[in-house]
Amino acid sequence: MLNGLQPLSIIYNQKSGFHAAQQDEVYEKLMTFWTKYGFEIQVFELNQNVSFDEMMDTVLIRHQDAQSRGVVVAAGGDGTLNAVAKKLMHTDIPMGIIPLGTFNYVARVLDIPIDIFQAAEVIATGAYRHVHVATINDHIYLNNASLGLYPLFIKKRELYNQRFGRFPLHAYTSGLDVLLREHKSLKLSINVDGQKYPVATPLIFFGNNQLQLCDMKLRIAECAANGKLAGVVVAKSDRLSLMKMLWKLIQGKIDQASDVYSFCAEQIQVDCKKKKLTVAVDGELIELQPPLKFAVKKSALKVMVPHVTTPI
Repeated sequence: MLNGLQPLSIIYNQKSGFHAAQQDEVYEKLMTFWTKYGFEIQVFELNQNVSFDEMMDTVLIRHQDAQSRGVVVAAGGDGTLNAVAKKLMHTDIPMGIIPLGTFNYVARVLDIPIDIFQAAEVIATGAYRHVHVATINDHIYLNNASLGLYPLFIKKRELYNQRFGRFPLHAYTSGLDVLLREHKSLKLSINVDGQKYPVATPLIFFGNNQLQLCDMKLRIAECAANGKLAGVVVAKSDRLSLMKMLWKLIQGKIDQASDVYSFCAEQIQVDCKKKKLTVAVDGELIELQPPLKFAVKKSALKVMVPHVTTPI
């Protein structure tokens, strides 16, 4: 920039409350803090009245100068991070993270503090790190993508959140609710690195975040850390088997559950006779047309992190 300042663009989700009236004091402190570090700040709000693509085109223009890349900050949950990350992939523009979600797995796996002001300090004083990004057709996922029961968990969880507020417990109560009511199977054909497998499953899950996979006590966490696709498929759909699986998950022993299989791969393709499949991608529900093609773009995104981080 001509004035010698580095551009800092903040993209925040209106639903996160980042700039709500009760947060004005926090907001002003952040602006003052970043200004002291030589950033020229502009704020962009995600809402229904704004075209995200047009907004990001404006943001990217601010950061096009190779001598003054600055930082694009995503303030929100993992869905917000996903949307911003997709636009920043394969660019030299680093992404900063202000974690405002429920679980904040992306921030946590990179050792980015959950505290807003500490996260702001990482953005101003940290180093950038290249991270792997998983893809499904023309979408990306930083945490996970799944089919079957998991999208139903998401729908039910949002109902709980709307009624009672956002709490991590709702991820489990919504899961129990769905298992008691829904246990249908999807008939899929899964191609894992060239090997085809016919599968009837109520749930198939792909993870890209080793911390989340470690929390689930899955041995395939190391696969995600090494830039491979990490998958889990459940082979039985009767209610009793699914309840046992949920209990193993709560115990942190999901890898010991019968009829639960995990695998690693470089490329995966999922096909189905259905015209469309509902897929949960980083907590957001989307409709995709089969076949679903999974891959990992290695070191495709630059993220501001503390100077010492865990590998991803």
